[in-house]
Amino acid sequence: MPNIKSAIKRVKKNETLNAQNTKAKSAMRTAVKKADTAALNNDENAKELIKTAIQQVEKAATKGLIHKNAASRKKAQLMKKA
Repeated sequence: MPNIKSAIKRVKKNETLNAQNTKAKSAMRTAVKKADTAALNNDENAKELIKTAIQQVEKAATKGLIHKNAASRKKAQLMKKA
């Protein structure tokens, strides 16, 4: 643990931001998995889940959690299943 006050604040802030990023990335992955399984099982709410998953992917790309090309690839894969 650092001794300097600003370094202590930076460590706390990094932990908080890391937790937020992890939560957002996990939510995105969960949405994509739900959409995939719904598309495979031909559920009636599959299109809605795919739309939600695409929104989550775009949000993650905007925040810089995933690369924009990876986001584009994921969105294209999801749209094929719609």
